[in-house]
Amino acid sequence: MNAPLPHADAAALAASSALCRRIRAEIHDRGGWIAFSRFMELALYAPGLGYYSGGAEKFGAGGDFVTAPEMTPLFARSVAAQAAQVMAGSSRQILEAGAGSGALAADLLLELERQGMLPERYLILELSGELRQRQGETLETRAAHLAARVEWLDRLPQHFAGLVLGNEVLDAMPVDLLVWRDEGNRRGILERGVALGDAGGFLWRDRPAEGALLAAAEGLPVAAPYLSEIGLAGRAWLAEWGRILEQGAVLLFDYGFPRHEYYLPERDCGTLMCHYCHHSHGDPFWLPGVNDLTAHVDFTAIAEAGFEAGLDVLGYATQAQFLLNCGITDLLALLQDAGDRAYLSEARQVGKLISPAEMGELFKVIAFGRNIETPLLGFSRGDRLHTL
Repeated sequence: MNAPLPHADAAALAASSALCRRIRAEIHDRGGWIAFSRFMELALYAPGLGYYSGGAEKFGAGGDFVTAPEMTPLFARSVAAQAAQVMAGSSRQILEAGAGSGALAADLLLELERQGMLPERYLILELSGELRQRQGETLETRAAHLAARVEWLDRLPQHFAGLVLGNEVLDAMPVDLLVWRDEGNRRGILERGVALGDAGGFLWRDRPAEGALLAAAEGLPVAAPYLSEIGLAGRAWLAEWGRILEQGAVLLFDYGFPRHEYYLPERDCGTLMCHYCHHSHGDPFWLPGVNDLTAHVDFTAIAEAGFEAGLDVLGYATQAQFLLNCGITDLLALLQDAGDRAYLSEARQVGKLISPAEMGELFKVIAFGRNIETPLLGFSRGDRLHTL
């Protein structure tokens, strides 16, 4: 049995209750049903109430999960090698989408300063006011002399040249749920949405899939019965960069699989997962707004979206291979050679980033570009584009 979830405090319960009222009102206004992607969007991003727009701590030991930049600054220092190469071949600008705690921005700027490759501007696309504040505090604490280079955006720019960077951005975008049935009058591909129960709670309700969602589902390597996700929002977001990016690269880190692995028979319950206080569970109706909702990334679909938007697909590799290509073990060795007392701690964290049993294999890195002539350093060995 799964361990019981920690109790939420009174403030979290009150915020979740307010969000539930908002969601119930929308379901009522839309005739008693909303797509799960809309439920997920509200649960994560409803102004002032959603998980990412509320005030609770998300990242690090005191939050709900730990991401690579919080584990060790060597992650950002490795990424800096790739960032420097892209900027040298385009423009000295970086745009980070969803900057989390601000750790990646701070450590990346410090390393690029050491390399003499500071960007002229470091833009952060962030919708959460609470996270903007935390990012600003992190930068002031760890890289105060560089904080003036950072600007925050609340929407995509009209044009951009340089490096676009996203760590665990795609998995936080809303997904739709699809059910493949092969019995009785429920045969076919159904969209699983959210309706209201008799007591005002939320319950699942399926209806025939249609439109773009049905088109995306048809032809997938799925045998009914099956439940899974399709991330149309992530594809649309990447397609926007096909319009915006004039020169440079889009570099994305996330967990997921190529399509032939995403829809394996044994993955017939999908990948949707919730995270709260370092506990994982599968009930998105448990205190909406209090816990994170995520789904793994179909990297084949993301690659297709970028290609169809006119971007070049520059590389696809495991996180481990990318970081090794960018010199993470060399950076770690420098700590050992210098007798740095933090070496053993950093070595443990680097091990988690590159171990196949930890984050090294599940997490992938994919890059898209325009007018980039030089092959990217991070994919110099072990490129898996052929698997997509």
